[in-house]
Amino acid sequence: MYLNCHSYYSMRFGTFSEIELLELAQKNNVDTVALTDINNTSACLNFIRKAPDYNIKPIVGIDFRNDTHSLYIGLAKNNNGFRELNTFLSSALHQKEKLPHRAPPLTDCFIIYPYEQAITMRLSQLSTNEYIGVSRKDLNKLPFSSLKNMLYKCVILQPVTFRTKKDYNTHRLLRAIDMNVLLSQLPEKEQACFSEKMVPSEEIKQLFSQYTSIIENTRSLQQQCNIKFDFSKNKPSLNKKSYTNDRKKDYILLEQLCGEGLIYRYKTLSPSQKIIDRLTKELELINRMNFVSYFLINWKIIKYAREKKYYYVGRGSGANSIVAYLLRITDVDPVELDLYFERFINSHRTSPPDFDIDFSWKDRQDITRYIFDTFGHNHVALLGTYITFQYKGVVRELGKVFGLPKFEIDKLSNQDYEYETLDHISKLVLLYGELIQGKPNYISIHASGILISEAPIHNYSATNLPPKGFSTVQFDMIIAEDIGLYKFDILGQRGLAKIKDTLEIIRYNQPDHPPFDIHDVNVFKKDKHINALIRNAKCLGCFYVESPAMRMLLHKLKTDSYLGLVAASSIIRPGVAKSGMMREYILRKHDTSRTNKAHPILLKLMPETYGIMVYQEDVIKVAHYFGKLSLDEADVLRRGMSGKFRSREEFKIVKQRFISNCRNEGYSEKVIYEVWEQISSFAGYAFPKGHSASYAVESYQSLFLKTYYPLEYLVATINNGGGFYMPEVYIHEIKLLGGIIHTPCINNSNYLAVIKGKDVYLGFMMLRNLETKTSELFLSERSINGEFLSLEDFINRVSISIEQLSILIKIGAFNYTNKTMSELLWVAHLNLNTLTNPHPKTQNSLFTDKPIEYTPPKINRSLLEIAFEQIEALGYPLQGYFPLLKNTPVNKTTTKHLPFYINKNIDIYGFLITTKRTTTSHGHRMIFGTFLDQTGGIFDTVIFPNTLKKYKLKGKGIYRIYGKVVEEFDFLSIEISKVVKQDYIQDPRYT
Repeated sequence: MYLNCHSYYSMRFGTFSEIELLELAQKNNVDTVALTDINNTSACLNFIRKAPDYNIKPIVGIDFRNDTHSLYIGLAKNNNGFRELNTFLSSALHQKEKLPHRAPPLTDCFIIYPYEQAITMRLSQLSTNEYIGVSRKDLNKLPFSSLKNMLYKCVILQPVTFRTKKDYNTHRLLRAIDMNVLLSQLPEKEQACFSEKMVPSEEIKQLFSQYTSIIENTRSLQQQCNIKFDFSKNKPSLNKKSYTNDRKKDYILLEQLCGEGLIYRYKTLSPSQKIIDRLTKELELINRMNFVSYFLINWKIIKYAREKKYYYVGRGSGANSIVAYLLRITDVDPVELDLYFERFINSHRTSPPDFDIDFSWKDRQDITRYIFDTFGHNHVALLGTYITFQYKGVVRELGKVFGLPKFEIDKLSNQDYEYETLDHISKLVLLYGELIQGKPNYISIHASGILISEAPIHNYSATNLPPKGFSTVQFDMIIAEDIGLYKFDILGQRGLAKIKDTLEIIRYNQPDHPPFDIHDVNVFKKDKHINALIRNAKCLGCFYVESPAMRMLLHKLKTDSYLGLVAASSIIRPGVAKSGMMREYILRKHDTSRTNKAHPILLKLMPETYGIMVYQEDVIKVAHYFGKLSLDEADVLRRGMSGKFRSREEFKIVKQRFISNCRNEGYSEKVIYEVWEQISSFAGYAFPKGHSASYAVESYQSLFLKTYYPLEYLVATINNGGGFYMPEVYIHEIKLLGGIIHTPCINNSNYLAVIKGKDVYLGFMMLRNLETKTSELFLSERSINGEFLSLEDFINRVSISIEQLSILIKIGAFNYTNKTMSELLWVAHLNLNTLTNPHPKTQNSLFTDKPIEYTPPKINRSLLEIAFEQIEALGYPLQGYFPLLKNTPVNKTTTKHLPFYINKNIDIYGFLITTKRTTTSHGHRMIFGTFLDQTGGIFDTVIFPNTLKKYKLKGKGIYRIYGKVVEEFDFLSIEISKVVKQDYIQDPRYT
């Protein structure tokens, strides 16, 4: 009897999940339920998947609304009806149009108009598939309405949005958040009625007992709705089945491409038998499991990328494949690295291997467009993801809804309070914040996933159309895999753009330098200068190896090889550190006798990593050989370590089997649970070895450029928005390496930074308040008619406002004229206003205005004034912040002095460049902070919970730090006991 039920995927409206809806229905003896979220189908597939577990027949549909006004409910009679609903909703969402008040003809759907809507529209003629819905609150009105003679077209339409009063209160708060109004000002029309609750099946029948025809109509409608999807373990893939539209031709093409790849990769017509055996084994399994088209589609994508000269890196578990290596999807040789075949693919696995293909962030958009155009917009969509309410955000939103002042909201958001001291309203914020936390807030786009389906994508979901113009399904990766849709991962990253841009910069800045092949990574792996950078952790700006955590790990490991970097790329992931195995790995690397602590089976499985699980495939190895699980069960275990899947019943069964098998093997409980802790703590985070190897290749490419072309590489880094740190950190590094930094210059700078010898001219993109169209205008004029001879010449040739011109003058863009800022501003204001320069002249004009005679004032600026101008324009001063301190540092202590203070207290000044907030095993907060000293040296600190209660790092700035220098594996850091933020001088421009 329930044909209009909402889950919390009715965003900022519904209050519980689709699973909780099934539990509610079971509790109320309801055997058929229709899930109809508002303009959304996110929960439909999982609702269908889980309904049989509750002995409930699922019906799915959509509650079509304009804002909160319900127009009609569409129910799918069958799978084609679901497609019709999805297509209709998607069209409206894509066009950003209001839905029509009357539903279009949808042959395999039922359309139900709510009672009030039917009255408003004065419905009298209905199609065979159209009905009028009557809820319990409408019953008293029905006998006196114009619809009393249309009972043969009426059905029960009792909406379900709440379970309890608490749900109702949560709903009202969500509506106020959505409307951005105080709860007291929330309009009644924006809220659902409190009667939208489920009551037992017999009770709803009793309420409608005098309208037996309505009950019968409802039952008949329910019986006619039947929708099915295959969620079985051996379900067929719904991906595009064939690349050439003929599976035999697909396989012939794959074999041909692999043959060509053998020659390209191994430079011989007779590769080793080991290579041939590996290739034969892979091809046979790929063909048997119908993954051929998956490989060919990835090949097609990277073939286009190579034609366009786009840089890319192929990674993921697919990097364990020799077929992927031969197709040039990846650049990692699995034979050379002895990559574990079963992580890539095994006969028990139903899903294809993962290929994560990274492109430059500048090229990714075109790659995505190419995929949509090549495989058809009706068959391609981006994968969705749910952005949920998080603690800080929901507390801030609820604080505003309840009308709390900002300082109280900040206190709650930062968890800077004692609960007992809070007032009633603040406690309500925390109470309902806990209820709302974790609920979906809105649908976003998965970081990389693209679906390419055999059938139209609307068979499975409605689609949104985000600003970039690519259709996006309304479900996430987990649901996609449940029905057999497997994503292609297309990512954008700045590291590749930095490499490509560096090569262009080298060409113009060092045109006579001999060429080199950036893809010849084998040469880089053996370069002692590059490996020295890794060993000494001098990797600022380099892909994946510049963060404080990675710098610390490399320093402790003292690694100076490609394989060492491959291992480090996975060890750094959260799980290994969390399990304590990162530290144990370092200990065993430096003292191999400690490997005796490893279980003999684990040491035999993973001798290269001293018996410690480092890579994702290690989980499969241990589960299979140590825990005696099948490869299929081992893969369930691996997948189950991440997020949503961990709560699935199949994962829990496999976990129990692992423990049971280990007991049968005679392992002690201590050993069993130690191994299980290792697996559970990091499997969801760790990389496959091939994935780590791919990352290490890109790291070596960037390290090569940093070693031999440091200035060019760092210019490319700031042109791509920096890296792990703020752009000013890389500008500082340029200065340390001998570069000379210039503010943007009208005649020497471009939109991006440029380098001329060792002179680096910052780009106009770095000026925060300069409009892009302004810089495009004068750069175009300079390109056509040459450099600007003076400010007057600039004004004469470029149409620009006084505000925009002032930005350029104040940052020093006209310093080449040898005039002071005051002189230049005088000229600008005298010659330029909104009326005097509507049509600038060019150098080719026949006539020019006679210059105005004047004697401007000449006022020289101090270095401090210049620094504050730079802060205003760029966000930071090029000379650094130390000269701006109100009180000169009382010491000159730097990172060079740290070795003399081991286990002693130190007093040092540092400029904060990054922090990482984390919690101890007991849930107490602590902070890692990284600083630049007075000479630009980097040092690391930690603030433990007890100190953090007294002292806080209050954002960017210079701090005076007191603490003890500690050493671990030759890595020095400071345990802070006291930290005081230092004040800057007052802005001299206004004093």
